[in-house]
Amino acid sequence: MKNKKAQIKLLVLAMVVGLCSGIVVGFFRFGIAKMTKLWLTLFHVAHKNLLWFMPIILGLMAVGIIAGYFVKKYPHVGGSGIPEVKLQLAGNLTLSWWPTLWRKVVGGILVISTGLFLGPEGPSLQIGSTIGQGVGESAKESKTNARVLLATGAASGLAAAFGAPLSGALFVLEEVFHNFSPRVWMNALAGALVANFVVSNIFGQKPSLSLVYRHSFPVKLYGYLLILGLLLGLLGHLYKTGLFKGKKLYTKITFLPSWLYGLIPLFLLIPIAYFWPLITGPGNRLILALPQIIKHSGWKVIGILVFFFIIRIVFSIISYDSGLPSGIFLPILTMGALIGAVYGLTLVQLHLLPAKLVINLVIFAMAGFFAAVIRAPFTAIMLITEMVGSLLHLMPLAVVAFVALLVDEFLNGEPIYGTLACAMLTNSKKQQVKISGETDQLTVPIYEDSQLNGKMIMQIKWPQHTLVKAVYRDGKSIIPNGQTKIKAGDSLILTLDAGRRGAVFSQIKRMQKVRYDG
Repeated sequence: MKNKKAQIKLLVLAMVVGLCSGIVVGFFRFGIAKMTKLWLTLFHVAHKNLLWFMPIILGLMAVGIIAGYFVKKYPHVGGSGIPEVKLQLAGNLTLSWWPTLWRKVVGGILVISTGLFLGPEGPSLQIGSTIGQGVGESAKESKTNARVLLATGAASGLAAAFGAPLSGALFVLEEVFHNFSPRVWMNALAGALVANFVVSNIFGQKPSLSLVYRHSFPVKLYGYLLILGLLLGLLGHLYKTGLFKGKKLYTKITFLPSWLYGLIPLFLLIPIAYFWPLITGPGNRLILALPQIIKHSGWKVIGILVFFFIIRIVFSIISYDSGLPSGIFLPILTMGALIGAVYGLTLVQLHLLPAKLVINLVIFAMAGFFAAVIRAPFTAIMLITEMVGSLLHLMPLAVVAFVALLVDEFLNGEPIYGTLACAMLTNSKKQQVKISGETDQLTVPIYEDSQLNGKMIMQIKWPQHTLVKAVYRDGKSIIPNGQTKIKAGDSLILTLDAGRRGAVFSQIKRMQKVRYDG
């Protein structure tokens, strides 16, 4: 009975997190929309009077200085925030929630609205996670429950940003938390549903993308999907390589302090926003315009879209690597949509594909590019399914996503957020391991290829100050002893010191030699 009450309390807190996340992220999206309209208006009137470039330049400089100063004082406000959330859930990073929250909101609105090729989805995820952390601390929840609320906030924030609650919850479970236990997914989904309800019914905001198509993709044309998946995997791998190398190039800049690197993309933005305002920003305006653009088939249109893609991929790297508060979720989908449009129109020109199916390839390519870059294929499939609102495309969508992921895997690609999190942990020289005296809990699922599979508990050299508290098997909790044999499908519940959670997390990962839940 006591356990049931605790579960109900946690669920109520998760819904509170979802409510607060929906309100804050709704305001975040509203602020970005209004400020974006202002910047577009300024660039529009600059066509009539060049004197308007003065307030534009001064305004962009102010944005770069203010947002850069936020990052200087709180470095983890920069970027998308997803690597930070991964490190927090792993126990390798501790942040103060309120200073991070308000700086992320203000900085994100200022930066994303300018027209840089950056998106609000990653920041929304971190905004939600800070709210979850704040609720957990205010309610004085245990370390384990506080971590569930942090993950719930992350799912709620992403759901509110995209208007896609299932995708928001699934992304956090698949890519950020790596934990599909009932307690985690139930609370994460509850928070995401509440957050989505708030942004859609109180703020009146709709999903950021909503593409419609009326024709299913014929099975006889699936060969073209394999080629598309191959192309997406190669370009996705190229994009990730560019992102990692771009950060190194920024470190070689000596004429500006690192916290003012954002002035570089803001300066480069001026000619792009002046000549091609449609392609500026996260990319949702460009994606929604594609159905009209692809109606005008021809090599000239294909050339224009290729040009747009080159600008998007290069300037996206320049924008994100500057360290400004922002994300790359929607820019990634935009690049995928452009690839799909170019590929589809090329097939039409070669008389290999009916023109009515180009929009299908645009949709499939968004999922494929996302799967290749983010390495979260289930989220990619679910996200596009929620946006389109149809299951007719599920099979071709899965084919493209799988092939793109397989190509990136063959090229030894790494999950982008995991790689950024590892680099962040290395650069900070890792937090010193300290015994806190507080008890924490770590859930370790056992897979078929785990090095722990088939061994008895007494045969394993467990990390210091770590105890196997329970083995969760076939829906039941088993109190183990030294001779208890670990089997694939089990979930081990480890009890450990809270201060050592990050160190134990890393050590168990090396012991398993496979990806596992945290």
